[in-house]
Amino acid sequence: MQQRILKRVAIFFCLWSVSLSAQDFKLFDRTVQVHGFASQGYVYTAGNNWLTMTTNGDGSPGFTEMGLNMSAPVNDNFRVGAQVYDRNLGQLGQYHPQLDWAILDYRIRPWLGVRAGKVKTSLGLYTDTQDLDFLHTFALMPQGVYPIDLRDTDISHEGFDFYGNVPLRGKRGELSYTGYVGYRNDSIYSGYPYFLATLHVATKRSSGIQGGGDLRWSTPLKGLLVGASRLDEVVSSLGFRGGAEVREKTKDKPDFTDQFYAEYVWHRLRFDSEAKRFYRDHLVGNYVLEDALNVHAWYFAGSLRLNKRVEVGSYYSHYTMTSTFLKIFNTSLPGAHDYDKVMTGKFTINRYWIAKIEGHFMDGYAYGPYSNGFYPQQNPTFKPDTNAFVAKTTVNF
Repeated sequence: MQQRILKRVAIFFCLWSVSLSAQDFKLFDRTVQVHGFASQGYVYTAGNNWLTMTTNGDGSPGFTEMGLNMSAPVNDNFRVGAQVYDRNLGQLGQYHPQLDWAILDYRIRPWLGVRAGKVKTSLGLYTDTQDLDFLHTFALMPQGVYPIDLRDTDISHEGFDFYGNVPLRGKRGELSYTGYVGYRNDSIYSGYPYFLATLHVATKRSSGIQGGGDLRWSTPLKGLLVGASRLDEVVSSLGFRGGAEVREKTKDKPDFTDQFYAEYVWHRLRFDSEAKRFYRDHLVGNYVLEDALNVHAWYFAGSLRLNKRVEVGSYYSHYTMTSTFLKIFNTSLPGAHDYDKVMTGKFTINRYWIAKIEGHFMDGYAYGPYSNGFYPQQNPTFKPDTNAFVAKTTVNF
């Protein structure tokens, strides 16, 4: 059955990639650009099932993403655009389409612009570009920092951004900044609601106010970029357990995420690294219980373009988590960490079609409120180590 599915998917991608091209059309004398992407993945593991799929032993093709976006200039300084996104990742997404982003963007000066609407959140190197698969070497971004099962928690906010670029005097490079405030509204088909289902809680809403900023410096050393991001948020959620309401909310101080990063590009080589801390002190179970959740993660990645069609890369992702509610304190235990060693090959078949193969060698499974891909619904008992093979192909136009 799985072989038939994969064969049909491969034929679909082959036929589609032959005819793809960026689609433009005129509307009120303005050019509207239409772009999109679709990807299909296959994941096989030895050890634990991963990413809410039954991957251990036979593998699973339940990894599909797609998006369609349109944008247009109203004048030289004013642009509008929007993207619809859909996915199925094992038990997550379940083909419930969502408006990923929809913005009005007005550039007042090079050093000042304003965006309004549902805006992509600037957090770290790749949060706002993680869906642009053709830009990245890896089939899965470092999961300690960019967990795919929790994608929706940081991807966008409904509100306002201000941003700009400021050249520094004396050839000291350039600063780029973004500040934002808005309202976060999580999907109920994401990883955190799926984790709560293990506690027999059916989530109906998870949302709240957030604000933060990103500052990055393009240094005088050509190819070197460094930066930092901060996100603060006050989140509340509503669920039901046995017909009774179950509520949780941020306690006294906002939850926060700190992220620090650096990237260096030299000829065909690229190196990047990020460090992330996420802290949430929240009241659960109708505000009777408290959970202090503390996540530390970092990674180091490198890639090399061998020629115009082949690129290879590797990264090490280090993730630890503690939770007072689940009484997880010792990060040396496999249930509190995930150390992931990864090797990847990326193949550019043509300008519209890429394919990737990737090996993961994971120590630990980091099961908890801020899960890292491992859930008890697919793993009645956990094994300390997991090896994974990921194959992914993407078309874009």
